[in-house]
Amino acid sequence: MATGLIALLDDIAAIAKLAAASLDDVAAQTAKASAKAAGVVIDDAAVTPRYVVGLTPERELPIIARIALGSLKNKLLFLLPGALLLGYFAPWAITPLLMLGGIYLCYEGAEKLYGAVFPHAAHAHEEAVLGEKSDPAALENEKVAGAIRTDFILSAEIMALTLSAVADADIYMQGTVLAGVGILITLAVYGVVALIVKADDAGVALARNPLSALRVVGRGLVLGMPAFLKVLAAIGTAAMLWVGGSILVHGMAQLGQAGPEHFIHDVSESVAHTLTVAPGVVGWFTTSALQALLAIVVGAATIVIMGNVIAPIWSRLRPAKS
Repeated sequence: MATGLIALLDDIAAIAKLAAASLDDVAAQTAKASAKAAGVVIDDAAVTPRYVVGLTPERELPIIARIALGSLKNKLLFLLPGALLLGYFAPWAITPLLMLGGIYLCYEGAEKLYGAVFPHAAHAHEEAVLGEKSDPAALENEKVAGAIRTDFILSAEIMALTLSAVADADIYMQGTVLAGVGILITLAVYGVVALIVKADDAGVALARNPLSALRVVGRGLVLGMPAFLKVLAAIGTAAMLWVGGSILVHGMAQLGQAGPEHFIHDVSESVAHTLTVAPGVVGWFTTSALQALLAIVVGAATIVIMGNVIAPIWSRLRPAKS
């Protein structure tokens, strides 16, 4: 009896050690995969704040909460099982699907650039595609939906990078790491976004503080945040173009059309060697600029197709459905 109890305790201890080792492995794999996706995570954090610009301050945090919830649903309900199923049954479909998402990012980025250069024409295009949104609730819903769509593409890239980092693990480990990365990154991104968009309110509170040093900090936040948000919106647009272009370039290479990737690599190497100052940084910026340029071309073509082909067809179908 005692021997049996000791054996049972030994088995429990062995299982506990195995579970602890598995948890350590999950944590290590999650950290590794999160680091690999860090570039896209930064882009995600830069893109999101522009969706709350122009809305009333009391709606900023609720909108961010809605987008964060949509992001979690994207990652855990759709992308996680989708990535596992595609990775197991149809790995060949992952690259074309990511490229479709890349085209959408190119369209979104080019549309924002179009709006900055030709605001009236861009507004007419937006009305043709989405319809007029005069109701504040409808405008908010459209902004949230647009943010969640963009998040879906960026999240798909994050999950694809995560899956590639644990490609040799079993499906249970892959699922656990994908879930861990999805939750960790969503909390980090939207926590940072919430801090950014409410920094001006914190500045107002600090400006009323009796301590002079805190008042100076508060006034700096109040005066500086509008300009910072504009800069961040520009970075977000650039990030969409860069990520969209890079997805297309790498996707074409994986599908056997490596010409654009080789061309961009050769030009970047040439520029880096010519300037000789910080060649790694210069090469990265050159690569990103060329990928963004490709994204602008693809996005411009998509704007034309959306405005002249898809939107008219959709407008004819809508009355038939109602």
